[in-house]
Amino acid sequence: MKRTVKSYFSLLFAVFIFLVGLVFIYFITQNSVIVDPDNSEYSQLEVKESCLNCHNVMTGFSPFHDPKKIGCASCHLGNIESADKDIAHQNMVLIPGNLSDVENTCGKCHVKEMEKVNQSLMTTNSGIVAVDKFIFGEADSPDLTYHIKELQFSAADKHLRDLCANCHLGAPKSEFGKIDQLSRGGGCVACHLNYSQEAEKALDNYLSNSENLPKIHPSIDVKMSNNHCYGCHSRSSRISTNYEGWHETLLENIPQIENQNFKRNQDGRIYSFQGEDVHHKGGMLCIDCHTSHEVMGDGKTYLHEENAVKIECADCHFKDEPQTVTYAELDTESYFVWMHREYQHKDKKMLKKRKGGEPLINTFLDDEKKAFLIGKENGKLFPINKQPSICANDLSHQNMSCSTCHAQWAPKCIGCHNSFDPNDPQGYDLLDKKFVKGQWIEHVFEFETDMPALGVRTTIDERKIEPAIPGMIMTIDHQSFDDEKINSFHRLYAPNSPHTTSAKSRSCISCHANPVALGYGKGKLTYNVTNGKGNWHFDPAYALNENDGLPEDAWIPFLKNPSAKTFSTRTDFKPFSVDEQKSLLTVGACLQCHQPETEQIKGLLKNGLKNSLKNLDERCILPFKSK
Repeated sequence: MKRTVKSYFSLLFAVFIFLVGLVFIYFITQNSVIVDPDNSEYSQLEVKESCLNCHNVMTGFSPFHDPKKIGCASCHLGNIESADKDIAHQNMVLIPGNLSDVENTCGKCHVKEMEKVNQSLMTTNSGIVAVDKFIFGEADSPDLTYHIKELQFSAADKHLRDLCANCHLGAPKSEFGKIDQLSRGGGCVACHLNYSQEAEKALDNYLSNSENLPKIHPSIDVKMSNNHCYGCHSRSSRISTNYEGWHETLLENIPQIENQNFKRNQDGRIYSFQGEDVHHKGGMLCIDCHTSHEVMGDGKTYLHEENAVKIECADCHFKDEPQTVTYAELDTESYFVWMHREYQHKDKKMLKKRKGGEPLINTFLDDEKKAFLIGKENGKLFPINKQPSICANDLSHQNMSCSTCHAQWAPKCIGCHNSFDPNDPQGYDLLDKKFVKGQWIEHVFEFETDMPALGVRTTIDERKIEPAIPGMIMTIDHQSFDDEKINSFHRLYAPNSPHTTSAKSRSCISCHANPVALGYGKGKLTYNVTNGKGNWHFDPAYALNENDGLPEDAWIPFLKNPSAKTFSTRTDFKPFSVDEQKSLLTVGACLQCHQPETEQIKGLLKNGLKNSLKNLDERCILPFKSK
């Protein structure tokens, strides 16, 4: 008897339902189902693992990582079927989340997040490696891509291993304990590990006596504090320390100076207080601005950190109307972060980034279209102010980043000398985490603060003026590593977002008649009028460097075309040209007589320099002929 098509379909459908049931049962028994822990049906599930025979009284977990729901082995692996301690602990991962084994721990549930983190600059350090290899002459461009774990032992690679390779997410966390100033890497736990005071005490008791099994577990959650950022971001451009107002010094002891604040970090470095960022002063965290899409990466490959950062001041401090997104339009990642943070403003529009369109889920517009930011630490509401009219209506400075005017100060490191000591017995390889013989040693002449210099970023889409700091004013003693090489000198500035924001902007004259801002370095810049002619004159504060004849801290020569071919650690960032310097100094000459609030200067802002020069008062004496 022939089977009908209908009977075949019924049979196949039954087999399909049976297989689906088997898969469902498998995932339940293997504890691999990711569901909402507040779901009443899910909350009745009880995972049966031998781990809980000894560790069943532990508390401290976040709702999404409760072992009664997901078990212990989801994170720590091991043998969940044996009651024998040694067998049960076989192949355990004591500290889950390290990128070396993340596929078997956090990555089992958080697959997309794991993939994005592995591609992020905080994991690859590609930009840092690229610039270093470019400066050492081992690459033709700073815009190539690398992965720090692939470093070998060339001069540049050894330099990175000795001085730079400590701060990347792939560095393993190998010791129990909370994240602090000395923490580096750790993969997922670098951001998501939190110890309560009770959990710290429980750990201390266990470390003193292994019979005292901890009863309080550290939490894995989304409550990232600034401490989670500090360990790595208190290095290089010192974003974390800048944000809190602290500047690193070269002091070995805290001086007893009246009315000055100093502190010592855990690693011994001494800091002086220079003024905190206005957002930090108000109580905002780093992650109140920087979202998961930035911190964990978005799966794309970026050359440098500023390419990966999408948040802009104008996303919150908008000019006219903000760009917004609704709850229904949230992407999957933003939805899950929303769920973890238990936000309630589903009926409100939220701000979104102009670059990439990512939602800022901790913001909302109320019924009167006033914008607010919800602090991620304690839910505090921060009113968001629109751009002040002086910014929104100033047509002469639309190509300037906000930090160009609003950064109070920035670090400045000069006179850096790098040499290799092949016989140093205390060398330490930061990548392989082991002592080695021989290492690169860095000697710094001065580490000070000042208002940042200004440079020009030119891309396909725009030309923007941004802050700049000395990135590499340095000599490299190549011969100490390879006697066939020639020693080199570099004078490179780097674009920088200082994170020292002040509500009050810097003055007009601090840009237009400030030698540091223009790239000449510290010194006295004066405007002299003699016999009806105006001239600018610059006396540098530092001696001239024998390698290029420029003041030690300078970026470019005073009103002369530089002889150098490379000026920056970026291919799209450069100092002001001579013509641009002349335009800036022309306004600086005007400011010698006219205060910023006068009609003449307001006219400059409204009409631009070229139009204003057409209607000069006969008493005005300017330094350069207009073109």
